[in-house]
Amino acid sequence: MSKKLDLGRWTFAISDDETIRQLAVALQFKFATVEGFLTHSNLIAVLDADGNIVHREESLGADIAPHGRRLEKTPPAMKSIHLITFLALTTFAWSQTTAEKLNPLSFAGGRVVFGIEDQLRFEYRENNYDFNSGIAHINDDAWLLQRFRLSLQLKPVDWLTIYAQGQDAREIGSERADLPGVLGAEGDNPFDLRQLYVELGDGKTFPLSLKVGRQVLLYGDQRLIGPLDWNNISRTFDAVKLRYHGADGLWVDAFISSLVNIDRFGMDDSDKDSLLSGLYAHIPTLGIQDTELYALYFDDTNRNDHFLTLGTHIKSMPGKLGPWDYEAEFAVQSGKAGGRDLSAFASYVEGGYTFQQPWKPRLGLEYSYGSGDGNAADNKQGAFQNLFPTNHLHYGLMDVFSWSNIHNVALHLSAKPNPKLTTSLDFHLFWLDDTGDALRRANATTTVRPITPGASSYVGSELDLLVNYAVSAHFNVTLGYSHFFTGDYLAATGASSDADFVYVMTGVKF
Repeated sequence: MSKKLDLGRWTFAISDDETIRQLAVALQFKFATVEGFLTHSNLIAVLDADGNIVHREESLGADIAPHGRRLEKTPPAMKSIHLITFLALTTFAWSQTTAEKLNPLSFAGGRVVFGIEDQLRFEYRENNYDFNSGIAHINDDAWLLQRFRLSLQLKPVDWLTIYAQGQDAREIGSERADLPGVLGAEGDNPFDLRQLYVELGDGKTFPLSLKVGRQVLLYGDQRLIGPLDWNNISRTFDAVKLRYHGADGLWVDAFISSLVNIDRFGMDDSDKDSLLSGLYAHIPTLGIQDTELYALYFDDTNRNDHFLTLGTHIKSMPGKLGPWDYEAEFAVQSGKAGGRDLSAFASYVEGGYTFQQPWKPRLGLEYSYGSGDGNAADNKQGAFQNLFPTNHLHYGLMDVFSWSNIHNVALHLSAKPNPKLTTSLDFHLFWLDDTGDALRRANATTTVRPITPGASSYVGSELDLLVNYAVSAHFNVTLGYSHFFTGDYLAATGASSDADFVYVMTGVKF
């Protein structure tokens, strides 16, 4: 961006060679490579919201006044005008060397790509675990979490990808034992294999692709299946995934997978007695939203879990409703959970409005619900089973809640003061769906307090503040602060001191 363009008014887009080639043909943009140098025409094209060319100018130093007049004459309903400018060092000059420009560890035109990631996160937590300021709990502490990843991607031909990634994760300076998952510890997991897969097909020349091996699974809003990348060790699966690539963004996945379990003393491995399989379809709908339909079956003989999850996730496409946006998900479950007859439901709905101001402030309101179980002693299980989510993104940064036995009303406010700085402020109100069931933390397993039927269902509220600054394309810094205001449920079931959480995180990625 050496031309010092106002990035608040410009959007730059890049794509693969073939897509840009097709766009160039459609716009009659001329280019050629002469003695190793790229030569091309200079074109300004004005498109309407449907992609029709309403004005074009081809010459260096052309008068831009006609473009302004065309925009002034545009009807209000078609104000989503796209101004495409092809200048030197853009389009093909970018597309032919995009991988190398974005990652200096990319070679052979993106056929061989090395990746390096390093994340450091300092955390300070007070009363997060027991909400009791009268006792110095082992988790009332500060520590450093470090994570290093090294990867290699080989793409000898367009339809074949081989990918390998190793990871080393450490917890430094805490009083608790560095055992993953014990007393809330993220723990140590020395250098191990995080991902290793082969992918056949790219969805362009043939509509099917197949990915086999250790990989990340991420669907929808990550409320049921996600990589849990907030956790220092994160989550992957040994899986086989077949994808159908349709037209206009349509795709359908069929997969079978097994969670990779952490072994700090040996190689991480999956348990073939615990399998998650499913069908997941992404369907652009009516030109205004993306609709996702899914059927997930979890079979775990160790826990006597055998249940089906059916659901749908919808999300408005950016800009299709002007400043408004919406998102929702609904899921039902049936089968056996822990040997008990399962019948459960979960949902969330969110609406937002983005103000047409330079900072692009957005105000959103969200409601999330996950059913609870009214009687732990009977043969019926009413609590929604949260599967493998990234709950940190949704129910407060302090990770006290999961998408089970919960009512959560959240107010979201975000803004982007400049292209490198992103800020957000969230306020959550939490109730239990049923006090005959437990309050479960973000891992959907650990309980906060013993089951206390008859207690107030109001757990409390949480304030979350996030500031992220992208120093460069490869380095960013995030600052987070959270405060939990305890409510009547915690007061009725034990200590009820407010809790605090502060963190500073840096990330390097190539």
